[in-house]
Amino acid sequence: MSKCLVTGGAGFVGSNLVDALIERGDEVIVIDNLSTGKKENLNSMAGFNNLDLRNLEDIKPFFEGVDYVFHVAALARVQPSIEDPATYNDHNVNGTLNVLIASRDAKVKKVIYSASSSAYGNQEKMPLTEDMEAVPISPYGLQKYIGEEYCRLFSYVYKLPTVCLRYFNVYGPRMVLEGAYASVIGIFGRQRKNNKSMTVVGDGEQLRTYTYVKDIVKASILAAESDINNGQAINTGQNSEYSVNQIAKMIGGPTTSIPSRIEPRRNLCDNSLAKKLLNWQPTVDLPEWIQEYKKELKIESL
Repeated sequence: MSKCLVTGGAGFVGSNLVDALIERGDEVIVIDNLSTGKKENLNSMAGFNNLDLRNLEDIKPFFEGVDYVFHVAALARVQPSIEDPATYNDHNVNGTLNVLIASRDAKVKKVIYSASSSAYGNQEKMPLTEDMEAVPISPYGLQKYIGEEYCRLFSYVYKLPTVCLRYFNVYGPRMVLEGAYASVIGIFGRQRKNNKSMTVVGDGEQLRTYTYVKDIVKASILAAESDINNGQAINTGQNSEYSVNQIAKMIGGPTTSIPSRIEPRRNLCDNSLAKKLLNWQPTVDLPEWIQEYKKELKIESL
């Protein structure tokens, strides 16, 4: 049994990870300020602390005696970060730095950092591989990449073991369905459930890799158990891609176009390094899951 700390453990990815760790028999501590997480996502067997990662002295005591820190907390999504880069930087950069300082001082065994494929920005070559130069095109993408660099730096300078998992558009149970943090799948599902038209950004031909949350959870646990300790960035995503129009067609129903925005046209994942280093590969592909999702939302007949 290990003692684990999960930042953002009341959020979408974090709460799924907490459940899996507790199911394994691990002791779990959650730090979450509930800015985007929800109390109903919390596992009752986890120790919950309503704290803000930007307050280092408040969070440091909870890192003592911890084996593994899963740093999942962040203000997510690209568009809100463009509108408010300062607040996003405070949470995503300063919060991450505090997690690393607290982990270093408590001598934790490893920090597993939730990085983002948005670090790649717009690349001409596909699929995306970890040896490509990071050229983020949004504050969020830059902030998540800075977090990677801080992990690498703390491993090099302070000998704190770290590993960075670059997520690719995660979906699944407890994903956010509305507001600034909702993904396209959640937005479309909510719109169809409410018998509304699905809002497609631009021409809808932008292509994305989508990854099931429980596959991400498995990658996180494998990363903790691995011997990677130098801040290595690893793609954790499916090796398939779908356009927004294809997703709308899978869900079924009318669509409405809304103006284009700053975003990559493609982000196809190459997950061969994860297979090699973590012995990980995703098990769920989007089309099969959407069929179940439609039944859950009772939009099968729409």
